[in-house]
Amino acid sequence: MSFPNASIFPYTANVDETGNLILGGCKVADLAAEFGTPLYIFDEVTLREKCREFLGGFKERYPDTVVIYACKAFINVPLTQLLMEEGLGFDVVSGGELAVVQRAGVPPEKVYFHGNNKSREELTMSLDYGIGRIVVDNFHELHLLGEIASERGLVQDVLLRVSPGIDPHTHVYTTTGVLDSKFGFSIDTGQAKEAVDRAMHEGAINVVGLHFHLGSPIFELEPYTRAMEITLDFAAQAGLPLEEISPGGGFAIAYTREQDPPSIEEYADAIVSPLGGLNTPRLVIEPGRAIMGRAGVAIYRVGATKDIPGVRKYVSVDGGMGDNIRPALYQAQYEAVIANKMVEEEFEVVSIAGKFCESGDVLIRDVLIPRLQPGDLLAVPASGAYAPSMASNYNLVPRPAMIIVKDGAARLIRRRETYEDMIRNDQI
Repeated sequence: MSFPNASIFPYTANVDETGNLILGGCKVADLAAEFGTPLYIFDEVTLREKCREFLGGFKERYPDTVVIYACKAFINVPLTQLLMEEGLGFDVVSGGELAVVQRAGVPPEKVYFHGNNKSREELTMSLDYGIGRIVVDNFHELHLLGEIASERGLVQDVLLRVSPGIDPHTHVYTTTGVLDSKFGFSIDTGQAKEAVDRAMHEGAINVVGLHFHLGSPIFELEPYTRAMEITLDFAAQAGLPLEEISPGGGFAIAYTREQDPPSIEEYADAIVSPLGGLNTPRLVIEPGRAIMGRAGVAIYRVGATKDIPGVRKYVSVDGGMGDNIRPALYQAQYEAVIANKMVEEEFEVVSIAGKFCESGDVLIRDVLIPRLQPGDLLAVPASGAYAPSMASNYNLVPRPAMIIVKDGAARLIRRRETYEDMIRNDQI
């Protein structure tokens, strides 16, 4: 039995004969009973298939392509090991993310370190690890990295992050490739050329290529093509031989049935086309959301209801902005189903509210859904990226448990936090 919004759920999602949502061969109601709620469920089949789709879609068009996963979307040790098995490298943006990939056993040459204000400690940690690439974001970092590498007698391979001045037409909070951005050396202002000149005369730094990132999620293809053209032209004019070029990530996914993002193949065509018949440079792409997003489903248990006649009906769940701040932060939209009532036919319009003490803690506004009762299980698809990585302990609420499912079996990959976890670092 299928359901109409299957395209935004993991590949293994279906409905059994009793009207229950099934993920990875497991009944969601059984998983909620065993692991509690809120609960984040990741589908292993979807994760692995997304890795293979990116590797295949880009390598078919440009064989010298490397796919590195953007850890900021969400990462932990077991997920790192799974993605590593599929041949991916990793893009980290903090010492914490670097510590995770180290613990997971990722070879250092497969790790790239991004970020606009890396600390001396983070850069030292990276060099001691033997990291593959550091993506240099600004002049301060260029000087600091050169100093640290010189102290160790090393020459560190780097990409310089440039800003091509392209607007990808996404939310202002997630737009990064325009002139007015905290990230990268601007090509338009001449700072990028100055960075190339300085870096090429820095003995402890070896510039192997350029990186840019336009923003996320990007539903248009033309910005990628234009930014690639601008960056390639800049490299030629700056006299920089490119061994690598990275257009970052930002690939969109569908959060609602109405959204229709480009396919991986269409993204690949747009990015590869400016390279023409070149065999070099190596192409480095950085999907995060597009691998992890659809694979994850958030499960909540329904509690209180507030019906304001003629205005709105609020139905509250046991999670909210503490585990998914995206709707409150930048008006992200989601859909939902009732995991234990997938074949109900009586619908109503409600707003799904969280349990946190903020009026803005509303996960989904005005969604058409079967009538909800206390104890029902609300399933929110496309929740695997950014929701868990941006989670907090606001109101001192423990963060949810996480499991991965496959072939009817579930494995805990992060236990639910306890109150003791949240107070253990307090000094009395």
